[in-house]
Amino acid sequence: MAEINIDEVIFISETSLTIRESRRRTTVPKEIVEELGLKNGDKLRWLLFEDGKVLLTKVKRKPRTKR
Repeated sequence: MAEINIDEVIFISETSLTIRESRRRTTVPKEIVEELGLKNGDKLRWLLFEDGKVLLTKVKRKPRTKR
């Protein structure tokens, strides 16, 4: 089981999940958006562990290469 060092935690919050037909949506708290610098179109990676824990991380954008 993964352990959490509470001294490393910056923010804790809960959000609701909205499910309408095939669409599943959740709200990312403002504090998380600001801290991670999330922008429209950014990608998030969800990891589900056997014990039911979920890890959510921002996917780093690959630097654009000049042609």
